[in-house]
Amino acid sequence: MIDKPNDLPANANRELDCVLVERAQAGDKKAFGLLVEKYHRKLGRLVGRLVRDQTEVEDVVQEAFIKAYRALHNFRGDSAFYTWMYRICINTAKNHLISLGRKPQVLNNVEMEDAENFDGVTNMRTMETPETALATKQIAITVNDTIATLQEDLRTAITLRELEGMSYEEIADVMQCPIGTVRSRIFRARETISEKLRPLLSHSSSKRW
Repeated sequence: MIDKPNDLPANANRELDCVLVERAQAGDKKAFGLLVEKYHRKLGRLVGRLVRDQTEVEDVVQEAFIKAYRALHNFRGDSAFYTWMYRICINTAKNHLISLGRKPQVLNNVEMEDAENFDGVTNMRTMETPETALATKQIAITVNDTIATLQEDLRTAITLRELEGMSYEEIADVMQCPIGTVRSRIFRARETISEKLRPLLSHSSSKRW
């Protein structure tokens, strides 16, 4: 049992992102709203390192999320959602500064590593109201519990994909099955998780979307 949102294991956290993205791709703005809430503050800090002018940070972050929402159909899960969002945010910040005739600040190696390796677990504590914090905790617990109850082949496939970051080809080699079977198992795992999440997402709310 998970006691705190930031106790969510990395694989369950990434799978939560995948499910929310798939729901958002299907037109569920509430699901995307949860992603906005989850990563808004972290991306704000990232943009602040580049832009420096705090009065412009919020505009840049909001523009980045709008771009991401419009391009969400292009997200295929080859990288973590945050990594994809991170790139969009960096490019948006750079374009913003260039449009103003200013040179972007350069992130040092420590800041770059911190930004690129961030997996979002601790940032699940940044919900701004008790209601959104409770909703996120319930979603996290549901994802974690659902993965734990999946039949072994589905649980293995989704874990290798989300926790180990393996490609479909690598998973097929490990599980000694065709790639099509791997895709089917991951799809079925995500469908099961999505079904469990549906009641929670239908009652969640977002202030921005």
